[in-house]
Amino acid sequence: MQVTDPHARPAADCLTALDTTEAGLTSAEAAQRLTTHGPNRLPEAHARGPLLRFAAQFHNVLIYVLLAAAVVTGALQHWVDTGVILAVVLANAIIGFVQEGKAETAMAAIRNMLAPRATVLRDGQRTTVEGVALVPGDIVLLEAGDKVPADLRVLHAHGLAAQEAILTGESVPVEKAASRVAQTAPLGDRHSMLWSGTLVTIGTARGLVVATGPATEIGRIGGLLAGVEQLTTPLVAQMDHFARWLSLLIVLAAGLLLAWGTFVGHQDFGDLFMTVVAIAVAAIPEGLPAVMTITLAIGVQAMARRNAIVRRLPAIEAIGSVSVICTDKTGTLTRNEMVVAAVETSEGSYAVTGEGYAPQGQISPAGDLTRIAAAAALCNDAALVEKSGSWAVEGDPMEGALLAFAGKVSPRRAADRLDAIPFDSRHRFMATLTEGAGGRITHVKGAPERVLRMCRDIDQTHWQHKADTMARRGLRVLALAERAEAGAQIPRDSLEGSLTFLGLVGLIDPPRPEAIAAVAECRAAGIRVKMITGDHAGTAAAIAAQIGLQNTDRVLTGTDLDKLDDAQLALEVASVDVFARTSPEDKLRLVTALQANGLSVAMTGDGVNDAPALKRADAGIAMGLKGSEAAKEAADLVLADDNFASIAAAVREGRTVYDNLKKVISWTLPTNAGESLVIVVALVAGMALPVTAVQILWINLITGITLGIALAFEPTEAGTMARPPRKRDAPVLSGALVWYVIFVSGLFIVAIFGMFSYALSRGYPLALAQTIAMNTLVVLEIFNLFFVRNMHGTSLTWAAVRGTKMIWSVVLTITAAQFMVTYVPLFQSILGTQAVSLTDGLLIVGVGAAFFAIVEIEKQIRLGLQTRG
Repeated sequence: MQVTDPHARPAADCLTALDTTEAGLTSAEAAQRLTTHGPNRLPEAHARGPLLRFAAQFHNVLIYVLLAAAVVTGALQHWVDTGVILAVVLANAIIGFVQEGKAETAMAAIRNMLAPRATVLRDGQRTTVEGVALVPGDIVLLEAGDKVPADLRVLHAHGLAAQEAILTGESVPVEKAASRVAQTAPLGDRHSMLWSGTLVTIGTARGLVVATGPATEIGRIGGLLAGVEQLTTPLVAQMDHFARWLSLLIVLAAGLLLAWGTFVGHQDFGDLFMTVVAIAVAAIPEGLPAVMTITLAIGVQAMARRNAIVRRLPAIEAIGSVSVICTDKTGTLTRNEMVVAAVETSEGSYAVTGEGYAPQGQISPAGDLTRIAAAAALCNDAALVEKSGSWAVEGDPMEGALLAFAGKVSPRRAADRLDAIPFDSRHRFMATLTEGAGGRITHVKGAPERVLRMCRDIDQTHWQHKADTMARRGLRVLALAERAEAGAQIPRDSLEGSLTFLGLVGLIDPPRPEAIAAVAECRAAGIRVKMITGDHAGTAAAIAAQIGLQNTDRVLTGTDLDKLDDAQLALEVASVDVFARTSPEDKLRLVTALQANGLSVAMTGDGVNDAPALKRADAGIAMGLKGSEAAKEAADLVLADDNFASIAAAVREGRTVYDNLKKVISWTLPTNAGESLVIVVALVAGMALPVTAVQILWINLITGITLGIALAFEPTEAGTMARPPRKRDAPVLSGALVWYVIFVSGLFIVAIFGMFSYALSRGYPLALAQTIAMNTLVVLEIFNLFFVRNMHGTSLTWAAVRGTKMIWSVVLTITAAQFMVTYVPLFQSILGTQAVSLTDGLLIVGVGAAFFAIVEIEKQIRLGLQTRG
């Protein structure tokens, strides 16, 4: 079932060809067609197969060094060393392969969560379905900001234009209409068509789905679907770059050390070569980028569980460092379940009761509100749907509340819509022309100050005072008006000063309880929350006070902002937290002004015109439920529930991810440095090696990545949201971290040489002394892991000792492996180990505990100095 050249055929012919009507398909018909045509999605982008992904794990400087080492040791017939080296290479490749698979799976799951939804007519009712469920014959309803979900033949259009640059390269939006065009018209001139993947920039439309999935124009072009985003952020890229250059530096230093030992120290080349390889393996942080990547993937999934979907990975770092959150009010700080609470007409004041969108409630005192109720119902694009005994709105919540109010007054009267002027932030009103039992009437609703100017024979000052009084009660106020018409179109040029005023309607959208708690949490975290809304100043101030924002006594409106230059705005924005009657252009100015003060800004948005502000912000956050596709594409994060509490949760998760990334770095660098310096010191001093080369390779095999991975699963530290925001440009390799690397490396050297000397002084064989030193090194790494888990507080708590399941599973695995190589004869022969006595084993653990105590005391001294500073 298909229609050829729909752009050149009358709309009625297209409906007939697809066996449908303007009332849409039934659910049964849609299900049958979905089976026939398949889901409305493009073919998945080609991804690397598992073999290529596995082979890519060997493309690494360290792996090349190890493979070359394996060849050399094999040529020298050091088969045990060769086997251990190849085991390290294989284990690294397997772990990297598994991690990359998990990361790609995580990103694919997040991408699926962002699949666009579509508003359609099914079973004669307006409903919302997943974009993949669209089929040819469906009737789709679109408005400004929507992404077109399939190829559509326009049936009705009102001031419609679409951005089609993705297909035609034309940057200017193209006007659309229902009239057919020539069959030979090029793609960009087919004004009767809307193409899948394009954006509706203005107006509303009703369209017939004529092609889905691969059959669409974008599907035929092919290759436009982006693959899974590479899992990286500026921090991870920075550390990957650092690891690469550090690796090359270490390889060069190892080569010089090999040359020095051979030609100056006259040492045996075979033993020296293995020692140098061990130094390189110990020093190079080969697992750091991989562990940071899996940490990032875990953070992405954690944010998704908190309803914050990451679209651009650098947002994870940005959201954790924000110092100001600029948020919308409706639906984000409030329930987005508006109800009409008050009505003001020339006959008097009325109170309206009822909850949610159910058209049930009382109006007192009794009065004739039929005309204003008709205006509320007919100048409206929403629909109320009853499901399982509860009422929900399809469309704008405010319009749903108006429908519920109209239902409380009287049953809805049938009327046919002839023309409409969609609401636009520039003219701030909506108008519809309908024909019913009362004839043809234009109904208008919009901001009181705008609609009042369009009315005749009224005291504008009196009614503006009424609107202000209602707004100070926290109500969102709309004015409604009407005019009788003779023609079939709204005479746009003659509306001013010609309408009959019907009255004011006050709607309330109560704050979300969880948003109140989230605002308090943000304030404790040193994050300022600013409300930027299109509502009346009085409404904004009333809701801001209920939410718990600071500085609610003063409100700046869009008009006030227009009077301020950029320098003045940068000064004002620091002390004002509520902005009302703002335009999308005002949002952009506010973001820029806050950033001029050195602040890191998160901005929420939902409209097409919010895109510039979302892009400008350090973290752009789009609304997933009410947000336009244009806003989502411009944003870094998408809130699946449009809830401010999810923004606060995203900040918490962002801080946690950053903390865990720093923990991975803080554990990896000092332990690697400690491992390698132990051998370097012994080699330069001409001493026996405390740990053999093959033992160093073994330690890297079992601890190099596994202990780091455990840190990726660390939960949020207590007090995370009590710390002030970090600076966005704060370096990861700070002076404190460099000092920590030097400090811990020194302790490693002292502890390992101390235990090695202790063993030799007791007359132990060299092999046993080296076994004791090797186990000391592993124990130090484990204790360092428990220390690093708590970067901002004490590690001497029961919660710190209790750890997590991941921590203890890794620690127990490594402990079992160490017992195996220490006491099992087969592994003793491979690694040159000997059994350690219980007394010496307890001493090794005691050294680890002493190390833990020393670094903990140093941390508390440092934190104390920072607090006093």
